[in-house]
Amino acid sequence: MRLKSILKEPLLHFLAIGAALFLFFQWRGGGTGPTSNRIVLTAGQIEHLAAGYAKVWQRPPTETELKGLIDDWVREEIAVREAMAAGLDRDDTIIRRRLRQKLEFVAEDFGAATPPTEQELQAWLAAHADAFRIEPRVAFRQVFVSRERRKGSAGVDAGAILARLRAAGAGARIDAFGDPTLLPQEFELAPRSEVARTFGSDFAQLIETIAPGTWTGPFESTFGLHLVLVRERAEGAAPDLAAVRPAVERDFMAERRKRQLATMYERFLERYKVVIEKREGSPASGRARPGS
Repeated sequence: MRLKSILKEPLLHFLAIGAALFLFFQWRGGGTGPTSNRIVLTAGQIEHLAAGYAKVWQRPPTETELKGLIDDWVREEIAVREAMAAGLDRDDTIIRRRLRQKLEFVAEDFGAATPPTEQELQAWLAAHADAFRIEPRVAFRQVFVSRERRKGSAGVDAGAILARLRAAGAGARIDAFGDPTLLPQEFELAPRSEVARTFGSDFAQLIETIAPGTWTGPFESTFGLHLVLVRERAEGAAPDLAAVRPAVERDFMAERRKRQLATMYERFLERYKVVIEKREGSPASGRARPGS
C-alpha cells in the first residue's frame, strides 16, 4: 500500500487523535478522567445541557434551573467515578456492551467522515456486479382460464379461447375472453422476480421461453391456466453507477466499517496477553493470543 493511501486511512486518523488526546491529558497533569480528582464542566457542555432542557420544555432554562442541571451533572460524574473506582462497572454485561458500542461508534464516525471516491464505488460495483444487476424484464398480457369454474373442460376450453385470441390478434380486448380473476391481465415491463411473486416461479420460467407477438399456451400456475401474449422483452444488464449509487455507497461503507473495526481490534489486541483457561472436562488447552 502506498504511503499516500495509508495517510488517507480514517482508522489511522482515529488512532492518532486518540493517542494525541491521551498525551495531552498526561501533559496537563493527569487530566479529568475517572482516576483524577478534577471535575471540569466546559462551556460547551453547559450549552449542551441548556439545549437539551430547551428541547424538552420548549424554552431556555432559568439561572436556577441551569444551576440544577449543572449540580446534577456533577453528581452524575462523581457517581460514575466512584462506581468505577469501586469496580461496580466490572462484569456488568449491559455496561460492557454499551462501552463496546461507544468505542465502535467513535471508530465508525471517523470512517464515515471520509466519503468514498468515485473510483472506489466504481470498483465496488464491478466486483459485486451480480448483486446490482438489473433483472431481465418482460411485458405481457394474459387471459385466465379457471379449472374450478370449468371443471374437466378447462383444457379444451383454453384451446378454443386461444384460437379466438389468435384470430383477434395482439390487440384483442382480453376482458372479453376467459374467466374473471384478480390477477393482472396486463403486465408492463416487469422483472422476473415480480412475475414469480404474482404467478409463481414455474410460470416465470415458462414465460421466458415464449416468443413475442403471438398468443400461446395454455400455461399452468397455482391459480389455473393462462393464455399469454408476450409484448416486449428487455435483457438483464449491469447498471451504471449513477443508477444504483445510493445502494452501492451503502454497501461499500458497511464493508469498510466492518474492515476498519477488524483492523482496530487487531491493533488493540497487540497490547494484551489473552489466556483462555481449560474448562473442566474439556480437551481444549489454554493458550495465549497474539500480544503475549
